[in-house]
Amino acid sequence: MIKRIHKLLLYVAGFLLVSPVLVQAQPDLQSPEDFLGYKLGAEWTPHYKVMDYIRQVAGASPMVQLQQYGRSNEGRALTYLIVSSEENIGRSEEIRINNLRRTGLAEGSSTEDSTAIVWLSYNVHGNEASGSEAAMKTLYELVRPGNDHVGRWLKNTMVIMDPMLNPDGRDRYVHWYKETAGDEANPHADAREHNEPWPGGRTNHYYFDLNRDWAWLTQKESRQRNEIFQQWLPHIHVDFHEQNHNAPYYFAPAAEPFHKAITEWQRQFQYTIGKNHADYFDANNWLYFTREVFDLFYPSYGDTYPTYNGSIGMTYEQAGQAGLRIIQAEGDTLTLRDRLTHHVTTGLSTIEVASRHAKEIVHEFAAYYRQSRENPAGKYKTYVISGDNNPDKLRSLFNLLEKHRVQYGMAPREETYTGYNYQTGEYEQFDLTTDDYLVSAYQPKSVLARIFFEPNPELTDSVTYDITAWGQHYAYGLDGYALKERVDPVPGQPPVPRVQNEDAGTPYAYLAEWKSLSDMRMVAALLQKGIDIHIAGSQFVIDGTRYDPGTLVITRNANAELGAQFDQVVQQTANGFGQPLYPVSTGWVDSGPNFGSDSFRFLEKPRVAVLSGKGTSAGNVGEIWHFFDRQINYPVTLVDSGYFDNVDLQRYDLLILPGGSYAGIIDDDRLRAIREWIAGGGRLVALRQANAFLSGREGFSLTTKEEGESKDSDPAYGTSFYKQQRERVSEANSGSVFKILIDASHPLGYGLGDTYFSLKLDTDAYRYLKDGWNVGIARKDAHLSGFIGYRAEQELEQTLTFGVQEIGEGRVVYMIDNPLFRAFWHNGKLLFGNAVFMVGQ
Repeated sequence: MIKRIHKLLLYVAGFLLVSPVLVQAQPDLQSPEDFLGYKLGAEWTPHYKVMDYIRQVAGASPMVQLQQYGRSNEGRALTYLIVSSEENIGRSEEIRINNLRRTGLAEGSSTEDSTAIVWLSYNVHGNEASGSEAAMKTLYELVRPGNDHVGRWLKNTMVIMDPMLNPDGRDRYVHWYKETAGDEANPHADAREHNEPWPGGRTNHYYFDLNRDWAWLTQKESRQRNEIFQQWLPHIHVDFHEQNHNAPYYFAPAAEPFHKAITEWQRQFQYTIGKNHADYFDANNWLYFTREVFDLFYPSYGDTYPTYNGSIGMTYEQAGQAGLRIIQAEGDTLTLRDRLTHHVTTGLSTIEVASRHAKEIVHEFAAYYRQSRENPAGKYKTYVISGDNNPDKLRSLFNLLEKHRVQYGMAPREETYTGYNYQTGEYEQFDLTTDDYLVSAYQPKSVLARIFFEPNPELTDSVTYDITAWGQHYAYGLDGYALKERVDPVPGQPPVPRVQNEDAGTPYAYLAEWKSLSDMRMVAALLQKGIDIHIAGSQFVIDGTRYDPGTLVITRNANAELGAQFDQVVQQTANGFGQPLYPVSTGWVDSGPNFGSDSFRFLEKPRVAVLSGKGTSAGNVGEIWHFFDRQINYPVTLVDSGYFDNVDLQRYDLLILPGGSYAGIIDDDRLRAIREWIAGGGRLVALRQANAFLSGREGFSLTTKEEGESKDSDPAYGTSFYKQQRERVSEANSGSVFKILIDASHPLGYGLGDTYFSLKLDTDAYRYLKDGWNVGIARKDAHLSGFIGYRAEQELEQTLTFGVQEIGEGRVVYMIDNPLFRAFWHNGKLLFGNAVFMVGQ
């Protein structure tokens, strides 16, 4: 052990002071220092220079293959490297396919080859920027001539490296630092070079945290990366991060709670890897910790998502999130060189362990997938998705499953079963039909299917790092059941869009549904093409067919100026979004109001502004921005809080206040001006903490619910700090699903039906509106899925979730819960669309 530690420290901690007698450099291969012209750690390396360096190494070394897998939102290259022995590089495709055969996702039988596959991911958070510096050093160490010790590891190990998952965020950080810092780095924590302005460099272009998007794939970078990940399915995956600059280094094993789907082997091998790291850190007198934070539960992290795909998934956290040098609380100075050296050490140590245990790793990986196919764990064996759900939602869900290689099909026969009803939260008898879709647990991606669809994720510990509920039935608003019995599906396809709009002739009007995001996209496109649309304010029946409130009515009369182009524009737009139109030859209805009635309200194209900048939640701003910009392609204006006082609100019909802290942004005079603008016909949408700002203020009817008085609510004097922490859990809610009763007759509830599954992220409780419309409310026993403390659950019962207040000619929409959360709560998008397009028209 001492020999092994000594060898690794020579070329990591000592930065490779290798004798020229022992090492003969490969002619064209350059170290990062030689290529960049400065020592790593002396300054930040921007994306283009990182790419230049890895291209240089790939061109000089036969041990490296370089692939570009996509581009970021801002056009920067996304790349990965395959690093191994020359022999393995020559048969890399064979190794890849053989590994997929082990899983059952590729045809044919696997060979006895035991090459371990290790994937190293760097800089998913842009301002945790030591990762890409460490990636360059690690790459050089893997291929440097004379590095025989590492060379032996690569004979049975293939390393995949993604040197920069989030180049837009990282370059935002690097550019800011370079223009902010002086000639010499200032190590004092108060210096501005250690304190980023809004929105910071952590997130991608749209302010999304890519480390929470592995499962949901809402972002361009995530989707492109996932395609490559599914082609390889590594045995070990490491996600390199940084944490507070005063913290020691963190590595596996992870903290509880572990999801119960994680196998004992996966847990134990984390310990094996962590112990190897500890040997190196001990020898260097570096501090570290394990098992205290960073649990393995929420499925969309860079450690959990690979784990649910059979990998040993881990996060490594280096102290940092600071400039080139910073003084820590105990007086030591932490440098960038320290930070990248620690990451290089754990990266190489991981590869070493993989090489030493390659046969065991490959054997256990194959066993993991064999059990998934033949004897899957978990209570439920079949997940039913009712075939009569909205076809747009079904197509969207199945598209996500296909990206993750989760298999689905159709029910093979009609039969009666008893299963868990996602809508009611009860076990009920139901009739399965051949139109229903099934996801079986008996498949290679059994664990991931379980993670996506289990009604209540199995939590071993109530103190966790993120949300505790994410079921896709709830996220998409789908009817279905979970069965304990095995029902094998037969092949089937998502519902095909019924598009025959060209055969409509020249009808009196076109009708269209308003029930999904695809419907909203079509409306956004029609509005921008100048098409006038009316909205049905109540139910009506025409030609024997019933149409719900929110139905879109596009009359020839309202669009007479388009002449003969009217039909072509409407039909082609609908076809482009796969949306059926229902042509009618008259405005006379069988029951309900005729089309000329005031019940059919004109949908005025809204001019939308979103407050952004300091004080607002960058993540929530990003969710709103991405919704308009990339999901429905509708124009939106982001105005900054720094000049918001000077913005003329008369230029806008709709102002959106995202979550945030508004005390320093909107003063009393500005709030009075906003209220006057609303009274004149403006519409205000408040999300999350923006509601707390409006609560109780003059003119706004929203008020907080007082916490219930109880004798056990006093401080727990005399108990330990640990016990107090546990007791506070009873008042906590980090993310659970509530069944919300919806008034579907109100414009804010159009298309949602009577219930909506809402993801509650906190314990903010508001009374029902006395002066307004309580469109969405949480009644008693509303909690359905995920962990919530019993006191928090009681406080959130009989509270407002979504409401609308009239002020003069305008409206205020209160959205206590965030319907756009991380862009994966898909049913919330229609709710938010109602606030944008339907309310107050």
